[in-house]
Amino acid sequence: MGRSTSLPTTPDSAVGRLDAHGRVVVPSEMRRALGLKPGDKLAFFLEGETLVIKPLSAVEEELWAELAPLTGDLAGELIAERREEAAGEDG
Repeated sequence: MGRSTSLPTTPDSAVGRLDAHGRVVVPSEMRRALGLKPGDKLAFFLEGETLVIKPLSAVEEELWAELAPLTGDLAGELIAERREEAAGEDG
């Protein structure tokens, strides 16, 4: 006899099943909590043996927040560096 695969369903945990096409249904309570609607894009990450699923919009917000502290003209600085390198190669 195998071990039970039941887990109590709580607002932040649930058990689902992977179908033959690799699909999983996100429980309605979780969809509501995250504001997910049909057609929303999701991002998938592996963290060790854990599958993390996040709304793509949340991932984009996290990335923009990481970039927010960057200041200055990064593209201009990169172009200037490349020009200096190229000038050094010519002379």
